[in-house]
Amino acid sequence: MSDLIPAAFDVTPRTRLVFGAGTLSRIGALARELGATKALVVTGRCIVAAGHAGRTEEYLRQAGIGVTIFDAVRENPTTVDVDRCLAVAREGTIDLILGLGGGSSMDTAKGTNFLLTNGGVMQDYWGVGKATRPMLPMIAIPTTSGTGSECQSAALIADDVTHQKMACLDPKAAARIALLDPELTLSQPARVTAVTGVDAIAHALETAVTKRRNPLSSLYSQEAFRLLIGSLPLVLSEPGNLAGRSRMLLGAALAGTAIELSMLGAAHAAANPLTARFNVVHGAAVGLMLPAVIRFNAVLPEIAGIYARLAVDAGIAGTHLPTSAAVQALVETVVQVLKQAGIPSGLQEAGVDPALIPTLATEAAQQWTAGFNPRTITAPDFEQLYRATLR
Repeated sequence: MSDLIPAAFDVTPRTRLVFGAGTLSRIGALARELGATKALVVTGRCIVAAGHAGRTEEYLRQAGIGVTIFDAVRENPTTVDVDRCLAVAREGTIDLILGLGGGSSMDTAKGTNFLLTNGGVMQDYWGVGKATRPMLPMIAIPTTSGTGSECQSAALIADDVTHQKMACLDPKAAARIALLDPELTLSQPARVTAVTGVDAIAHALETAVTKRRNPLSSLYSQEAFRLLIGSLPLVLSEPGNLAGRSRMLLGAALAGTAIELSMLGAAHAAANPLTARFNVVHGAAVGLMLPAVIRFNAVLPEIAGIYARLAVDAGIAGTHLPTSAAVQALVETVVQVLKQAGIPSGLQEAGVDPALIPTLATEAAQQWTAGFNPRTITAPDFEQLYRATLR
């Protein structure tokens, strides 16, 4: 048995998980438990069109809770989106915030919470632990299975002028409750199911190997990957499969919890410049880079061993295979899932100009998550990764 000492950690669970089909009906009672009398529901128009916002409002009103709705959330929210939501929040004298939708809804809700309770502008909270005053309780209700934002204490908001994506992390920003109702995810368009699912798989794989991984985060990463890797192909081929949707939603939340404990790595660092410069959808950008990053990290024997164990636990590789073969099986499975999800096979297919690779590499090396990658990675390394992913 190895004499390796487990990594130290200091963990305080911040978010209560309420999981199960039909659990949206409990939202009124859960809000009352938090002492709410007036709630702000932060969501998008597609969620309103699907009927989820209306049902949420009805359940809250049945519990005697007043409701204000902000339904103008946009994908990849900026400081302008937060300011618009803040104006609505200030009119409503609210004491509870609900983020209903995908990661953009939850990020906008968290950003609004920062400014409503602590004042200032979003740039003031870029970093870790910048809020000095208590924040309002928040309930996160994901309708996609991807970002895991419902289990994280970060608001990801882009500066509307510089387009720099700011990670504003504070324990007080974490949702008090994450309500996971897989029935809400049945309304996802196929493309949203695909790109958010790929993002969740990347979260599980990256958190499993980062420099900040620890025994607890590893448990979340392992179970998340096991749930996700087999379920995404299922829900892509059978969109109405509630069992598959349930596993996807739970897996995404567990992967989000792993991010909170372990952080992300080079695939996300390489993806962000692709989204910023070429509007490659985040999940697709991460998926594009993931196989090359796995191969890059697997040069380290310890990391290769982790990848191999993930493959074995998920049934991708047999226990009899050597580590290198198990890692190869993992990469091949990921590539196959990416293909089924309709992720472009290379950067050029995604519309990326090869001439800008040196610029992309420099920007990727400056991303916060690059510093958590298990294998030290520099701009020249990122350039090689991008070139390996061109076609």
